[in-house]
Amino acid sequence: MRAHKALESDDTKEAQWEATRGAAVGAVKWGAATAVLGGLGYVFSPVYRGLTIQFKIYLQMSGMIVGSMIEADYRMRQYEQRVRMQRRIAQNRAVWANYEKELAEIEDESASATSEKK
Repeated sequence: MRAHKALESDDTKEAQWEATRGAAVGAVKWGAATAVLGGLGYVFSPVYRGLTIQFKIYLQMSGMIVGSMIEADYRMRQYEQRVRMQRRIAQNRAVWANYEKELAEIEDESASATSEKK
């Protein structure tokens, strides 16, 4: 059963911001690349020069949207992997701390048992 307001947790908000940053970076990177390709098309291609400004803008926006989706997905996968690793490390630390606590108790019991025999 899902928790109420599951989309308002800190992990979810952090993941949303990570995806948003990825989308912005992707839009800028791919937008610059499509602008360069548009410039090259304008210089070398009479077909591209003949296109309407609306279609040229559509091509530019398409590149930016695809880039933002790709980069947002990449950032989300990186974020998920990082969160999984942090949780695994925390779990291993808890297990290790529990082991050290049990070991200290065993050592205390064996030390008190040997001191009682003397």
